[in-house]
Amino acid sequence: MDNNSCIMLVDNGSIRAAATLNLRRLAAKLSGEAGCTVHPVSLLHSDKISRDSIEGVPAQILEPFLAEQRSHNVSSFLLLPLFFGHSAAVFEYVPQRLRELRKEWPELEMRIAPCLVNLDDEGETDIADILARIVRHKVMTEGLHRPAITLVDHGTPRIAVNEVRNLVCRQLTNALDGEFGEVKAASMERREGSEYDFNEPLLEHLLGTPGFDGDVVTALLFTAPGRHAGKGGDIAQICARAESLNDGLRIFISDFLSSDDGLLKLLMKRLDQGLSSQPVIDEVLRD
Repeated sequence: MDNNSCIMLVDNGSIRAAATLNLRRLAAKLSGEAGCTVHPVSLLHSDKISRDSIEGVPAQILEPFLAEQRSHNVSSFLLLPLFFGHSAAVFEYVPQRLRELRKEWPELEMRIAPCLVNLDDEGETDIADILARIVRHKVMTEGLHRPAITLVDHGTPRIAVNEVRNLVCRQLTNALDGEFGEVKAASMERREGSEYDFNEPLLEHLLGTPGFDGDVVTALLFTAPGRHAGKGGDIAQICARAESLNDGLRIFISDFLSSDDGLLKLLMKRLDQGLSSQPVIDEVLRD
């Protein structure tokens, strides 16, 4: 790939080693596919992970990583977001930090590739197609008959991010084409206040209700394991508690999106789009 930018595959960061290890695996696969180095970088948090649990190599955090690259005379970067929608972390926090860095580093240039889901194009169904394959695989391996499906995300204070999940849920419903029971979106958690009611139903409120009181497959709108999704995480605890309170309820948690090769193909597409985009720094600095 003919490009002079330093390419970063960026997630929000986690205190769980599994999230960093997964980010590294994805970046390595993407490097092989793209024919150039893609660096696994987290915005925050991951520097708290013990080196011993991540193969003795500390996690890369955005600002220290940029500083290190600057010491090697690198000033052009492409940020490839491992985010589903227009997250404040990528489109507010990152530009804010760029504004500050640019004061002492005027040649700093940053492009930001599109996120995984294109809210403006309902016909772009990459994520929903991946989820459909993962759900079908779970149903087949567990021998289930027409289970209900709930698509679970973290929950958000931003309506635009919630709309991404709802779009994916509509696309997933279409992709499954009536093969199973009802398909419904849910949030893992939400903020207090009626202004955040758009996150309902919470997963804990949905499980055990009519249609979701028998076999239920929980489809994870998460790319990788972490504190919320994964073994012993918040979602697993919510599901276990719901099963204990509802006789006949059986919950089967699906695999992560990173388990399907379709995510790599989508990231390659986003990488190409990012390389052809305009740097964001001029817009960031314009008051």
